[in-house]
Amino acid sequence: MPDNVSVQNFSRDSGPAWQPTWRSDTALLVYLALLTVIVHMLVGHRYGFHRDELATLDDARHLDWGYVAYPPVTPFFARISLLLFGPTLPGFRLFAALAQGVALVLAGLMAKEMGGGRGAQLVAALAGVPFCLGAGAVMQYVSFDYLFWVLAAYFLVRLLESGDPRWWLGVGAAVGLGMQSKYTMGVFVVGIVAGVLFTDARRHLRSKWLWLGVALSILIFLPNFLWQAHHQFISTDFLKHIHQRDVRQGRTKYFLPEQLQMTLLAFPICLAGLYYAFLSPAGKRLRAIGWMFIVPLLLFVALKGRSYYFAAAYPMVYAAGSVWIEKWFASLSRGWANTLRTLTGFILAADIAVASALVLPVAPIQSKWWNVSSKIQNDFVEEIGWRELVDTVAQVRDTLPSEQRAAFGILAANYGEAGAINLYGPQYGLPAVLSGVNSFWARGYGNPPPQTLIVLGHSKGFLSEHFSSCLVAAHSWNPYGVLNEETRDHPDIFVCRGLKQPWPEFWADYRHFG
Repeated sequence: MPDNVSVQNFSRDSGPAWQPTWRSDTALLVYLALLTVIVHMLVGHRYGFHRDELATLDDARHLDWGYVAYPPVTPFFARISLLLFGPTLPGFRLFAALAQGVALVLAGLMAKEMGGGRGAQLVAALAGVPFCLGAGAVMQYVSFDYLFWVLAAYFLVRLLESGDPRWWLGVGAAVGLGMQSKYTMGVFVVGIVAGVLFTDARRHLRSKWLWLGVALSILIFLPNFLWQAHHQFISTDFLKHIHQRDVRQGRTKYFLPEQLQMTLLAFPICLAGLYYAFLSPAGKRLRAIGWMFIVPLLLFVALKGRSYYFAAAYPMVYAAGSVWIEKWFASLSRGWANTLRTLTGFILAADIAVASALVLPVAPIQSKWWNVSSKIQNDFVEEIGWRELVDTVAQVRDTLPSEQRAAFGILAANYGEAGAINLYGPQYGLPAVLSGVNSFWARGYGNPPPQTLIVLGHSKGFLSEHFSSCLVAAHSWNPYGVLNEETRDHPDIFVCRGLKQPWPEFWADYRHFG
C-alpha cells in the first residue's frame, strides 16, 4: 500500500546527495513561477484595462486604510506599480502576477514539507498554474487574497510537520494581511479554527505562540477595522448589495459544479489530498489541512458565495495529494509507475494549455478563439473601448457652448466609466469625474458644482427624475463592435441641465454600489 512506502521522488532512481542551488527543487519551483510572470508581461499589453482595474487604479491615487469595495492591500500595490511604471498595462499587473507566482512556489514547498520529492513538488505547483494564470492576468484583490490564503496554509503545514508553535506568528501575519486584502479570509480562519479543535492540534491552545499569532493578526487588521468604524462599516452595505446582486443574477447558483471548472483535470489530485489528510494513517498529522478545506467549502455553499472565493483552498490539498500519489507510484511496478507519471504530466499540461487559451489575452479580438473564451469568462470584453469612451466624451464637451464649457462636469454611473475618465481624461483637458459609486462618492461633486453635465451610464428614467433637460449627445462604441456593459447595457451619453434638487440633497441620495 502507498501509505507504507517512503520515497523522495516520483522516479525510483535516487538523485545525487548534493546539487547546485540553481538546480535544486526549490529553484525549479521558482523557475516555474518566473515563467508565468514572464508570460503575463509578454501578453499583458493586449486589449486594455479591465473595468475593475480602472477602479483600483483610481483608488491607488487616494491611498487610505480602507475603501468601500475592498481593504487597502490591492490599491497599495497598485500605487507602487504606478510609481514604478506609470499607468502601463504590464507594469500595473506585475504585482498580481508576482503574487500568483509566489503562491505556486508555496504550493510546491508545502509538498516538500509533507515529505514529497521533486516530482510531488512540481505536481503540486503545476496543478495550481491554470487558476494562477487567470488571477495574475488582471490587477485585482483576488490575486492577493489567494496569496495570503496559501501563505497561511504553508505556515500551518510547517507548524504541523515541525511541531514548532512559533509558526503561529507566521499564520497570524498571513491572516492579518489576508484580511487587509479581502474579507473572505475570515472564512478560512473558521477553517483553521476547526482544524485546531477537531484534531491533535488542540494541544496548541495552551501555547502562548498561538495567542500571539492571534494578536498579531488583529494588530495587522486593526487599521482597516478602525477605518470601517469611522465610515459606519460602509463595506458591509457594499457586500450585502453585491451578494444580493450575485444571488439574483444566478452567479452563485453553480458553486459546486464550477469547482470542477477551476480544478479541471487536476480534481483527482484534490481528492487524493483529502484522502491523505483524512483517511491515510501516514497523513494523520495533516488532519487539520482536511478540515481547513472542508469547513470553508461548506460555509461558502451555505452562504452562497461565488465559486472563485474558494480557489485558494486548493494548493494545500494539491500538495497533500501529490505526496500521496508519489507514494502510490513508488509502490507500483516500474512500467505502471512510468505510465502513470507520463499520464499525470500530460493531464497537467493539458490543463495549463486550456487555461492559457481561455484566460490569457492572446486571441485576436472578435476571432472564433476570442468568442469562445469570452463566452466562458467575460473579462476580455470589459477591457475594450475605454479610450474611445473618453475620446467621445471629449468630443461632446467640444460641442458645448463656450459659456457652458467653463462650468461643466462629467457624471458617471459605474466605476469603469469613472476610472476611465480620470485615467485618460487629463489628456483631453477633462475635469475629474463625479460619481456616486463605491469610494468615488466620498470625493464629492466639486466647488462650485457644475451646471451642465455630460452623463454616462444612467437610464432615461433616472435622468428625467433628476434633471429638467437631458439630450442624447453620443453613444458608447469601440472599433471592434464588441458588446460589453457600455455598448450593450447603457450606450447613450447625455448632456443634462437643470438639476431639480440642490446639490447637497442630490449627492446625499446618489451613493450606490457596484
